Amino acid sequence: MKHAELYIDGAAKGNPGPAGIGVIICRDGEILKNIAQYIGRATNNVAEYTALIRGLQEAMALKVQKVIVNTDSELLCRQIKKEYKVKAPHIIDLYKRAVELISGFKEVTVRHIPREENRGADKLANIAVKKAAVKG
Repeated sequence: MKHAELYIDGAAKGNPGPAGIGVIICRDGEILKNIAQYIGRATNNVAEYTALIRGLQEAMALKVQKVIVNTDSELLCRQIKKEYKVKAPHIIDLYKRAVELISGFKEVTVRHIPREENRGADKLANIAVKKAAVKG
């Protein structure tokens, strides 16, 4: 598969608190995969990076070569573009893993989008947190 778009989001109820990720992988407007996963207790930024990593891993498994990553996290977007430094010690390893995965693609574009345009991934992340709360 040549190209795909990822919509990613992380949610933490409390910061840190119970957290989940939402990832939507699509191509030409068609949804290929929805992921809603509980990741345990984490900060919102850890959840955002975990969503990015999971999305990139899934895109790689689908043999995607060009990826557009859509995120409503301005911090993650600017850190990945190297506009901001990653200072939080608990984010550095996640950042390095994301950069390592990005290097495996022919082309990766990370775009900051308004929250309204990321409702699908946001909904999946929140579903993951709610399901875990019900089980817990």
